[in-house]
Amino acid sequence: MVTARVPAPGDDGTIDQQEFPLLIAVAASVEERVRLAELVDDVAPLLLVSSLDELRRLLTPAQDPPPAPAAPAEPPRTPDARRTGDALTIDSRRSVAQWRGREAPLTDLEHDLLTKLMTEPVKVWTYEELHQAVWRNRHLRGTADVHSLVKRLRRKLDELGTTVTIDAVRGTGFRLADHQRPAITGLRAG
Repeated sequence: MVTARVPAPGDDGTIDQQEFPLLIAVAASVEERVRLAELVDDVAPLLLVSSLDELRRLLTPAQDPPPAPAAPAEPPRTPDARRTGDALTIDSRRSVAQWRGREAPLTDLEHDLLTKLMTEPVKVWTYEELHQAVWRNRHLRGTADVHSLVKRLRRKLDELGTTVTIDAVRGTGFRLADHQRPAITGLRAG
């Protein structure tokens, strides 16, 4: 339990800081978060997070990213290579997906799913493997949670303008695909 401060209007029209108790809980699964929320109902305001990393990002002030290292004058070219900015990348420290100088913020779940799919892009990842990688459990209660997460991630990839998307493999799972290239070559997670 921590004490938080929130601005509140004072009697004289100024803004005062009022303190109130805040309960912070870390629970990896949705089921655990729901159970915790039910247990502490009406005790105090509750902040539920899925990981310590998520909590750290919420509690630490945003810092300017370190300066980018100088790029080499001309990168080596391969017969299949296009512009160097054609690589879909993940900045794990900032939890963003990057494509051709554009960025899209990722939630923890989106980050974990995209990272898993990028480790072996042409591999078909089963629902069970994705549950283990993203939610850290193998408890399959259907596939709606994976489909919902994929839908949000597809939307973000589309907003970036990337040619990379997530293909469904009926009854099995998902894989990453680049519809502009015969094989995905420009993916990096970092």
